[in-house]
Amino acid sequence: MARVERSDVIEVRVPPRDVDRHGQMFIASYISQAETALSNFWRTRPLVDDEPVYIAKKVSCSLHRALHYDELARYSISVNKIGGKSVGFVVAVETGNELAAEVEILWLAVRGDEHDPVPLPEDTRDWLYKYLA
Repeated sequence: MARVERSDVIEVRVPPRDVDRHGQMFIASYISQAETALSNFWRTRPLVDDEPVYIAKKVSCSLHRALHYDELARYSISVNKIGGKSVGFVVAVETGNELAAEVEILWLAVRGDEHDPVPLPEDTRDWLYKYLA
């Protein structure tokens, strides 16, 4: 179903479960697939001792052109913000040479049961800078 070219890019054909009765992809499916692409990308980060947990604080999707059943969609990850305790990603969703959607995801680094914000590890920050748009 999904083909991986690089850690920051996946390609997916729109499955029938992700389209409405008009044949257009559900907005939630753009976000779900973007999270899958981000998960694939995140697995390639450098391992750090005592790594914080990352929780989503904000997710938004801007739709430019609806995808339809069986269209090939390319999800490309870039980093658009590296803060002291958070990191922002943009997932561009393209079909052919056309931008179909952009999904923005903001993660916060936390620790403990109270989810206290903590600084991003330096090794993680250095790695993220390679993907800063």
